Amino acid sequence: MFRSARYEEPLLCDLSMVTSKKPQKVKEIPGSLMRTKSISLPNIDETQVVRHFHRLSQMNYGIDSGIYPLGSCTMKYNPKINEAIANWERFSCLHPYQPISTVQGTLQMMYELERYLAEITGMDAFSLQPAAGAHGEFLGMLLTKAYHQQRNDNDRIDVIIPDTAHGTNPASVAMAGFNVVEIPSTDQGMVDIDLLERTVSDKTACFMLTNPNTLGIFESDILKIASIVHDAGALLYYDGANMNAIMGKARPADMGFDIVHLNLHKTFSTPHGGGGPGSGPVGVTKKLEPFLPVPRIIKTKDGFDLLYDIPQSIGKLRGFYGNIGVLLRAYVYIKLLGKEGLTEASEIAVLNANYMKEKILKRCPDYELPFKQLRKHEFVLSCEKLMKEKGIRAMDIAKHLLDYGLHPPTVYFPLIVKEALMIEPTESESKTDLDRYIDALCMIANEPTEKVKKAPYTMPVSRVDEVGATRSGILTWKQIP
Repeated sequence: MFRSARYEEPLLCDLSMVTSKKPQKVKEIPGSLMRTKSISLPNIDETQVVRHFHRLSQMNYGIDSGIYPLGSCTMKYNPKINEAIANWERFSCLHPYQPISTVQGTLQMMYELERYLAEITGMDAFSLQPAAGAHGEFLGMLLTKAYHQQRNDNDRIDVIIPDTAHGTNPASVAMAGFNVVEIPSTDQGMVDIDLLERTVSDKTACFMLTNPNTLGIFESDILKIASIVHDAGALLYYDGANMNAIMGKARPADMGFDIVHLNLHKTFSTPHGGGGPGSGPVGVTKKLEPFLPVPRIIKTKDGFDLLYDIPQSIGKLRGFYGNIGVLLRAYVYIKLLGKEGLTEASEIAVLNANYMKEKILKRCPDYELPFKQLRKHEFVLSCEKLMKEKGIRAMDIAKHLLDYGLHPPTVYFPLIVKEALMIEPTESESKTDLDRYIDALCMIANEPTEKVKKAPYTMPVSRVDEVGATRSGILTWKQIP
């Protein structure tokens, strides 16, 4: 029996029940921890206190504040109706141990969302359990292992990834117990077909790839890549971080992929700044469906249920059934847009990225675009020329963009682009916003070097020691003796 907190009766506490019959000696505070002088607190009125904390709240930056072109993160606008519905009490106050009969609507939403994602990707089945994209990758690797073990093909211990892969790819591979085999890209920024053919072997378990890749380049030889991988007896894994470029235009299953993870907190609108919340559902083709984690959501004659009795399942991936709020936002987003709307979102995302790319390259030759010129939803500029000629680095430009009231793009990724600025405007931004960002990048490139290198000037904190923080970070909490 559960009661809403708003109707909870006051707790009447009998102190005799919680106090010991035997008096306890009060421990004295060590002298080293005692104050030697009074606390210095400002004597200000309530108005000033409120204004102070309100100003602090305004220092936060989100997609509601302005353009957020964080490459590879797809920081698109989250429609307010998504947020409103996700905060309905009937969803936000769910308890994971409620009887199945009391959550039929939520199970129906999840069941239908699995079907929608399957249609968008071409996959046969989905699991909504993974709590993030990297969590989905890890599940994909566990499914890969289960598939090969079921076939008594236990010598497949290598997973191939391109040098444009997301950083979580090799981490997920290693966590699942596979060896990471990285292959370099061609001078066009795509998979080297000849090298891939020489690299695959009877030890290859899987090839992890995103398409378009992290340079924003579509792998035009994807069908050939799929053929090479499958002929070697391996699986092809789709990192769906860049799905926002191809919704309604192409499906991973039609390209030959066997496993796909999607980032609902990217492609399907949930904001994810600050590390969460997230959701990374994984879809598979028919041959991998028996290995999906339990429970599976099934439709019965009486409604919906959770099925645990799946002999070949890898088991549970997490404690419960997914981040419901994120799933719900994605569900509403898909229902509102429909197939035509999702397709148009990708079309505008690609248009916006290529508009920015072309304008920047024409107006400001200090920025360069290595590799193939045609891009999809994002593009990666190189500031190497600026660094060599003026001593201005990508990080300097990112810092100075803050003075223009703009959020910086991703910097120094992917690693194959020197002094990288990775820009993904998404479909959310107007031409006015795009032009303002273009203007800022071009103006910064023409400003005096010393001015740019000392930016930002308008932030509460200017330059921080990023290297020192990385090398000497305090990673654990320690109690003062």
